[in-house]
Amino acid sequence: MTVYQKLILAALILTFGVVTLGAYVRLSDAGLGCPDWPGCYGKITPHHAAAEINAALEAHPEGVVSHAKAWKEMVHRYFAGALGLLILAVFVMAWRLRGQTQGGLGLPGVLLALIVFQALLGMWTVTELLKPLVVSSHLLGGMTTLALLIWLWRRESEVSRHAYFARADHLRPAAMFGLILLAVQIALGGWVSTNYAALACADFPTCQGVWIPDMDFGHAFTLHRKLGETASGALLPLSALTAIHWTHRLMALLITLYLAWLAVRLFKTPGYRGIALMLCGLLLVQVILGISNVVFSLPLAVAVAHNAGAALLLAGMVMLNYRVRRS
Repeated sequence: MTVYQKLILAALILTFGVVTLGAYVRLSDAGLGCPDWPGCYGKITPHHAAAEINAALEAHPEGVVSHAKAWKEMVHRYFAGALGLLILAVFVMAWRLRGQTQGGLGLPGVLLALIVFQALLGMWTVTELLKPLVVSSHLLGGMTTLALLIWLWRRESEVSRHAYFARADHLRPAAMFGLILLAVQIALGGWVSTNYAALACADFPTCQGVWIPDMDFGHAFTLHRKLGETASGALLPLSALTAIHWTHRLMALLITLYLAWLAVRLFKTPGYRGIALMLCGLLLVQVILGISNVVFSLPLAVAVAHNAGAALLLAGMVMLNYRVRRS
């Protein structure tokens, strides 16, 4: 394995860690653990900002600031910063080895631009006080970074430029459509999480005791608004949170049926049975975790695992699309 390949693999693993850690920070209400950026009360660590944190605790004992939350937020920033440096190193190495790698500078360049934009979104997450559109965009940016790194890793880890995969031209449209559906579902899941709508439907399979509850889609999917408010500044009604949750749940049913159908097609295609079994396993785990979030009232460990499972399912779909396009 070359140094370039090792850098890509390290960035890929770290990205998965950062995405999962970001979910943990968000779900444990630590997103404003340090109310400024990039430091914590202007200091490099929460330890150095202990006096400021204590003062905030004294002024607002039930507020969002605490020593534990400050450390959660800052550790996430440290790991994200390390990822930024790794992706910069990947780009520099791609530049130095241009003409010797499997591809050009396009994908490493996009990754570098994306990670810079991710840093800005991380800053706006704090300065905009967890505005749902910003936080959801930050999540999608992390998932996109993961997907692009997987594609780059697969491309650069091929034994040769003519690496062979079993022919599967007939699967290309279905695999791409499955990836698009999954991306939409991840976006919906992020919207549920950033609007704190995970328990708007506290029962399963019904929602609030009925199959189709009272829902307000207009306020639910208004993008430019503050957390917990409508665009006009009024309190976001429960019917809007219900619409967010119900839409995510309905989409989960549709994508489960679609990916199960796709897995059957893969299983019938020589050379693709392994990836079919992998997708089935990941899909089953995701369904169980999603239902468990509702039934057990959103345990932190289960909620974080559900986010990690989405990242792994995305990874599987990206690898499938890479394989069918290289077949």
